[in-house]
Amino acid sequence: MYATARALQAFRPTLRMMRPVPKEEQAAHTITQRLRRLRQIPAELLPLGVVVGFALFAAGYSIVRHFVVDSNIRLRRQNRAAEHAAEAKHE
Repeated sequence: MYATARALQAFRPTLRMMRPVPKEEQAAHTITQRLRRLRQIPAELLPLGVVVGFALFAAGYSIVRHFVVDSNIRLRRQNRAAEHAAEAKHE
């Protein structure tokens, strides 16, 4: 009898499966509902967010300024005919 009870136990739902489905954290559907969820962010993380945001802004500004101001950067290949001639000479 113990063996049959043990075999039937595999077909019973577990306690975890019998519980109701938990509500999703990302169930907000509108922008205002998502903005209300920002209040749940701990206050200690706000300065960290400001610092990381400023660092990302500064890095973006720096790289864009570097590409615009620096005239020595080669953004595309130049003098492709000379490259083809040099490759043909080596073969």
